Amino acid sequence: MAGPLGNVLVAMSGGVDSSVTAALLAEAGYDVVGVTLKLWGGESDSGCCSVSDVDDARWVAHRIGIDHHVFNFGDDFDRYVVEPYVAAHSAGETPNPCVECNRHIKFDKLFRRADALGFDAIATGHHARVVTDGDAVRRIARGADGDKDQSYVLHMLGQAQLARLLLPVGHLTKGEVRAKAADLGLPTADKPDSQDVCFIHSQGGRQAFLGDRIPLATARLVDTDGRDVGAVDSVELVTIGQRRGLDLGGDTGRRYVIDIDRPARVVTVGRRDDLLVSWQRIDGLAWSHQPVDGPLAFQCSAHGTPRPGRLDGGAIIWDRPQPRVATGQSIAVYVGDRVVGGGVAGAAPNGFDPGTSGGGAGPAESPVRAPEPGSR
Repeated sequence: MAGPLGNVLVAMSGGVDSSVTAALLAEAGYDVVGVTLKLWGGESDSGCCSVSDVDDARWVAHRIGIDHHVFNFGDDFDRYVVEPYVAAHSAGETPNPCVECNRHIKFDKLFRRADALGFDAIATGHHARVVTDGDAVRRIARGADGDKDQSYVLHMLGQAQLARLLLPVGHLTKGEVRAKAADLGLPTADKPDSQDVCFIHSQGGRQAFLGDRIPLATARLVDTDGRDVGAVDSVELVTIGQRRGLDLGGDTGRRYVIDIDRPARVVTVGRRDDLLVSWQRIDGLAWSHQPVDGPLAFQCSAHGTPRPGRLDGGAIIWDRPQPRVATGQSIAVYVGDRVVGGGVAGAAPNGFDPGTSGGGAGPAESPVRAPEPGSR
């Protein structure tokens, strides 16, 4: 029997945010069932995808009086998240596995399972909000806690998903979430937030994970004049804009990765100004409803600052020169605090000169075809 507000399947990771999500919905009168997704079968010490996280979620469910289940989506996680992550690094790109997990697992596979089981809605503990604007269009909006905002990783959601998605902690600060958990006596009240990629173990990091799956190649470090200045152990682990972890032979000046030639195994470093370009290619652009014209803001990393610009075909034209975005990184498109769409950073334009501040060729003549409303 569904509660007076309907039945909702809550994705419970074992963390404090999803714990409080389930508790708030149960208090509100929903018929709540918790589910923990078994995604990764290897080692994990990031605070999710571990046996202890399943135990924490189950304990919280018992404490608030709801049923709890575990869904094994491991094969799908390997197919849609882990394998593309490895392939992207092999190709010299910088993937965003958390975005792909949301796209393919939490908001596709889980939605399909919820449909099969007859649930009215699903809920997660993301710090973001679902809002409905005056034109009856639903959007993801930034969460109340700016430091914890997760709207960026939800940019792929369309109208069909937003109509059935609940994000109860989006209007709370992290402190308020922890206080609520403490009031309820939940064991996750003081649990640290998960960090980094769930399938990367902190001891070996990306190098150990990828080294077990693909050959890693050394690369030369050169300056903008082509002179050797050092080397890197694994070109597959280098990303545009990187400053730390570069062996520059004792050079203490700030140098950034401004270009990566994966086949030639050459990484070019330069000053921050050498990263600046006047436009950025964006691939796979999809809108949460309809294409939006006019001034926009583009967020290019989970905790990045939105950059003002406009769209011209398959390119973002920056209002003022901005650092290049690593190929493969997700780009979320905003109007104010609303997410209106998103895509993926494309490769550097042909003719890009890393030694020319604010340079780069003009946008390619390849207009982006807008998908159908509500598509992902």
